[in-house]
Amino acid sequence: MRQAPTAAEELLWRSLRNRKLAGIRFRRQHPLGQFIVDFYCVEANLAVEVDGPIHTGHEAQDQARDDDLATTG
Repeated sequence: MRQAPTAAEELLWRSLRNRKLAGIRFRRQHPLGQFIVDFYCVEANLAVEVDGPIHTGHEAQDQARDDDLATTG
């Protein structure tokens, strides 16, 4: 997915890369348990998923992913 990000992912990555957001380091397409999250900050234990048209019709899967990630902290 790094080679073909959605427009929203690309726009957000431009704002996050190279510690542009408050000096915080984010990783892109980071494995987290059984999932690969769009962006992840180790220091803040923060996962960011950019949902857009590609997720249409996958709402139940997305909710299951969100619930699982939330229970793991």
